[in-house]
Order: sequence, then C-alpha cells, then structure tokens
Amino acid sequence: MNWPIETENLGKRYGELRAVEGLSLRVAQGEIYAFLGLNGAGKTTTIRMLLGMIRPTTGRASVLQTPVHVGNREPWGAVGYMVEVPHSYPELTVAENLEVARRLHPGTPRKAVGQVMERLGLTAYANRRAGHLSHGNAQRLGIAKALLHSPRLLVLDEPANGLDPAGIVEIRELMLELTREQGVTIFMSSHILAEVSRLAQRIGIIHNGRLLQEMTTAELERNRRRRLIIAVRDAQAARQALVSAGHAAAFAQDGTLQLGDAYAIDHPDEINRLLVEAGAAPTRLVVEEEDLEAYFFRLVGMNGGIAHE
Repeated sequence: MNWPIETENLGKRYGELRAVEGLSLRVAQGEIYAFLGLNGAGKTTTIRMLLGMIRPTTGRASVLQTPVHVGNREPWGAVGYMVEVPHSYPELTVAENLEVARRLHPGTPRKAVGQVMERLGLTAYANRRAGHLSHGNAQRLGIAKALLHSPRLLVLDEPANGLDPAGIVEIRELMLELTREQGVTIFMSSHILAEVSRLAQRIGIIHNGRLLQEMTTAELERNRRRRLIIAVRDAQAARQALVSAGHAAAFAQDGTLQLGDAYAIDHPDEINRLLVEAGAAPTRLVVEEEDLEAYFFRLVGMNGGIAHE
C-alpha cells in the first residue's frame, strides 16, 4: 500500500528528556490524519523529524516512500509544510513573500501566486507588508506558501491557530477539497478537538511522547461513552422503578439520574414508558454523548469524559 508517511520506532531524546518515543504510524494516500496532543506532548518534534529538520535518536521515517535524512532534499518538491509560527519576510509584501517561495520551487508558474492568494483570501492584502498582517492573515500566508507548488503531501502544525471561526471553516473546506478532488494527503497537528472530529479520517493521540491510540472516526464513534440523563420530580421513586427493572441508575451531582447500559441508551422510549407507569414521569430525558475533547482527556487520564457509575 502507498504510505506517504511512515515511521517505525521513531524517537527523540534531549539528554534525559524523551520528547518522542517508539512512534510507529502510517498515513494513507489521500487521507487527513490528525495528530492530537497537549502542549509538550511531542507533536512538533515529530513533525520536525518527518521534515528532516532534526535528526531522530532512534527509529526511522519515510516521506513519499523516501527515507528522511537531515539534508536530503529529494522528496521536498512534492511536500508543503508549515511548522509552529508561520515564517515570512516582514518587510516584503504578501505577494513578494509568495514570489520568493515560488522561486524556491522550480517549475511553479507565476500565476500560482495570484491563485493561492485568491484561494486563501489574501488578494486584498497582496501589497501589505507581512509584518503588518494580523495573526490570522499571517497564518493564511503560511498556509498559502505551503500550497503554492501544488504538493502531494501537506504537513501542517496547528493550521487553524489564530483564525476566527469563519477562517477555520474556510481552511476546513479547503483541506477537504484538496483531499477529495486532488488526492492530497494531509498530516496535521491540532489542539482544536471539535474541529478535528469534523475533518479527519484518522486520529492519532500522543501523550508524553508516546502514541496512545490510533483510530478512525468510525472507531471514535464506537469508543465514545454515552449515557441516558433523566430529570424527574421524584428521583427516589424513579430510581427504585429503574433498579427494580434491572437498570443500574445512579444519581449525578445535579440530582438527575444517569443510566449507562446499552439497552437504556438505545431505547429511551421504553425507559420513559417504565417511569410513566411507575408514576414518576420524566421532565427531561436525553442521551448525552462524550465529545472528542472529553474522550481525549479521559484517555490521557485527566479530568473530563463521561464516567460510568
């Protein structure tokens, strides 16, 4: 199978600090792979190793079927990237910055500069010095430079950082278009978990330098915890009716009842009927699902997530 990114036992140490350890992953052609982790988890260190910016302590990495080595320029004509803060020449205009980037990629036509500015909403800022751009537009310029030469692989470190909600939606739609219409592979790190759940086909979660879990979005849906929340005037009577029917009902801190068994979650209408017949009709009955952020914090052992009683 074609793996645009592949690592095996990849690791990086700085003295006693293990920034990344034993990282083995594969990113498939044409997919959006989201690399999630808290600050300091090892996301940017991994990206720098993938791009040949730093030398790994252990293991290996390949990009577009080419082994990555510091100083090896072979695959980079087909790779676009943005790592941490987007860099530009502050005294040059947006258009001039993009022209400099174009010349670094032989064969990229002049018209690509105008096309990428239009695509990223930068045309109105073409003659503005990069040093005078807002944070969000500086981010757009960084993404524009990564896209300028129509790469087959995009490696983006926090691409939505600094963008307003409308800008985040624009970048999301752009990335989906690139993968669906052009087959571009995207490897992106992010801490905006809700956005990732709308965008990525696969998700890898890194914590303290180690890959904790990889999953597809379908697997995420299966892994996320759900519970049935019941608000009722006579909570004690409702709980007794539920327990008598074989449901392990527990009180939450706000006084509502919670059910975690699959039958109750899949058949809230039956739970409602049971309580009505017991004389304890619910005033509110809703299935609550753990979001990606709560799932992430539960996985890394921090507060959050839906706990089953």
